[in-house]
Amino acid sequence: MAPRAAPDRVDMRTFEQSLPMALMRAREAVMRHFRPLLAEHDLTEQQWRVLRALVDADAPVSVGELATQTFLLGPSLSRMLVSLDERGLIERASFVGDGRRAEITIAAAGVDLVARIAPRSEAAYRRIDAALDDGELGRLYELLAKLSQL
Repeated sequence: MAPRAAPDRVDMRTFEQSLPMALMRAREAVMRHFRPLLAEHDLTEQQWRVLRALVDADAPVSVGELATQTFLLGPSLSRMLVSLDERGLIERASFVGDGRRAEITIAAAGVDLVARIAPRSEAAYRRIDAALDDGELGRLYELLAKLSQL
């Protein structure tokens, strides 16, 4: 088999200048500060996202709303909710008016777990903020919010 010829250059920005890749690199750099902490509590990043969304919720959340908030696909989220329920970290209740749908709330054990993780999570945020110049983290949040509105 003959070696494949090198492709002609494509007129587009380099891979290193790809915005999705830059965001992925930044995400990985940030998550290195949090993964060990989550692993100590036998939590995946996705499970942590769910617990964080629920601890901030003022009312029970439907599975669909939770999927939207956490950027998780329905089937993955459903499996995750079973696991979190078995661990006593969340509570499920039938949706008023539609017994096929569920409303999810964080259980007392889930609140306790988030409260135990919170101080070290906040310390990680302080380390990230300290690595940036004054105001950069706030500006980054603003830029990401703006980018999210596209």
